[in-house]
Amino acid sequence: MQSAFGLGRRRLLQAAALGPTLAMAPQWEVDAQTGAKTLTVAISNSPANIDPINMILHDPLVITESIYENLVEVDVNGDLQPQLAKALPELSADRLTHTFELREGITFQNGQPLTAKDVKYSFDTTLDPKRNAARRSVFTNIDKVTVDGPMRVHVTTKIPYRQWLWFMTKYMGIWPDGSREKYGDEYFKRRPVGMGTGPGIFESWRPNQYVSLTRNSNYWQKGIPHWDRLVVQFVPEDATRVAYLLTNKTGIIGAPPPRDFARLKKQSGLTGAARSTLGGWSVMLLNSLKPPFDDVNFRKAMAYAINREELAKRAFFGLVTPATVPAPPGSWWYDKKADSIITYNPDKAREYLKKSKYPDGATFDMLVPAVPYLLDVKNAAVAIQAELQKINIRPNLRLEDPLIALKHSTGGEAQCLLINIMQPGEPTYLIMVNLTPDRVMSKSSGWTSPELDKLLDEAYGEPDQAKAKVIYARMMTLLAEQSPYVWLGFFDSANLWRNNIKDFKVNQGLTMRARDVIPG
Repeated sequence: MQSAFGLGRRRLLQAAALGPTLAMAPQWEVDAQTGAKTLTVAISNSPANIDPINMILHDPLVITESIYENLVEVDVNGDLQPQLAKALPELSADRLTHTFELREGITFQNGQPLTAKDVKYSFDTTLDPKRNAARRSVFTNIDKVTVDGPMRVHVTTKIPYRQWLWFMTKYMGIWPDGSREKYGDEYFKRRPVGMGTGPGIFESWRPNQYVSLTRNSNYWQKGIPHWDRLVVQFVPEDATRVAYLLTNKTGIIGAPPPRDFARLKKQSGLTGAARSTLGGWSVMLLNSLKPPFDDVNFRKAMAYAINREELAKRAFFGLVTPATVPAPPGSWWYDKKADSIITYNPDKAREYLKKSKYPDGATFDMLVPAVPYLLDVKNAAVAIQAELQKINIRPNLRLEDPLIALKHSTGGEAQCLLINIMQPGEPTYLIMVNLTPDRVMSKSSGWTSPELDKLLDEAYGEPDQAKAKVIYARMMTLLAEQSPYVWLGFFDSANLWRNNIKDFKVNQGLTMRARDVIPG
């Protein structure tokens, strides 16, 4: 098995180019005369746009979360906190209406005061089908948003659905009333100057190189940010990203190479840390509408054939916690019994393969992100290929840019995509968007279940955590038995940064939180 995690990766890397080399980004420095300070961070992926309702990749959210804010946010510890609202919402007796009181004295970056009308407008434009927001579907359980005075807002949902509060940080924002009509959606995607209330004001975007933001001097949280400019660099190659860090061309990097992470975080001048996520799926997205994944026994054969413990140790170098179901072992909704239904067992893998429509095995294409997305999976791809070949299942590994790979998957074209994907630290988001009808990733799986839909509805309406845990145990049991996807585990959030960077905290939700960071 050792060779599967070593020599095979070299063969995979030789099989395809990893994309164009990044042009050297400018070296942003402290201005000696003015004392202006720049915080630079490097991530592995460049965004297609910077409109929060149309973001596809996760790590560029460092940009949108610096420009836009929401009624509430999920903090770096995964806890829900008030943001533009004074407090978490009051919930009506029927658990349908959330009432928010807005903070006084907040202005947009263009100087316009924030009011309840702006909040209503932001939700209405996100939910407008004509606008075709990529993440509209996660908010469609919202029935209406009403204004009750200049600083009071009511959000009413169609069913009890408190989960939507966790989704705002990732795929929402509050912008000025009328701004979408005045400036157009392309403005929000390409150069949204003045449109948010956050600490960073859009300055410039050089495609495939960087986005820069300048300090919002009127930001409502006094004394924040500590930087005068935030530069988010797009550096796809691991070696180049590390080189930027070592040569002080960047202060913080995301997606550190797993093989080198333990060594680099101890290197002189550097600091590093990792923490478990509650929402980071490391997963094989299987399209059940395409052979051979149209057969549940074949899917289960694959699930039994993979040694997740060895995979986590040798391919992910300890940055993945193994799990066979979409519940991390450290979460309150984790169910050990459900997680133990499918564990590594080559004999059972062969047994289920023989019971399937493809008893002699099968070949399929497995897309693999060529550029690290959240965590590099190329080592894992080679190891999985070797494991599956032992039972005559033969994946063809095909390297793709992460954005293109996701497009093929969400469009229903891909057979299989090995990837890391991220959700807020709550149980339902990725299950909903992947495994229920008419969601943004429904075509990735092509799999639906009325039983799963019913369990999700029960979970949405159950405020008692102990009772909800029982519902999630049934849900995880169903997913283990049907194996619509092959879950490998939950990846850690990990960063490396220079020692002169202060007050940076690794985010449990993975996105870099730049707001409080003090640059060196």
